[in-house]
Amino acid sequence: MAPSLFENVINWIRTGYPDGVPAADYPPLFALLQPVLTESEITDIVLKLAVEYGTENPATPERIQEAIHAVTEQAPSSDEMHQVASRLAAAGWPLALEVPATD
Repeated sequence: MAPSLFENVINWIRTGYPDGVPAADYPPLFALLQPVLTESEITDIVLKLAVEYGTENPATPERIQEAIHAVTEQAPSSDEMHQVASRLAAAGWPLALEVPATD
């Protein structure tokens, strides 16, 4: 991933979640990032955030990949997607995100 894109995504997430991303928001965040970033790029972003926010349960690439795969098996609800998309949009997220209107 280009350093500027990586840092921009990190900064949008930091701005939208100054106290860290709650566990419940990771699945919709993964789902919103998937059309734009590769699984490897998403894993890198989550690892960087986990280190910064000092999560109680340290993230590993394997655990992140399991979470990404869980999202692909069962998508988050449209309400969850809208909540996360709104939070990122308020932080200046410039990407056009397709969020389903209904579940």
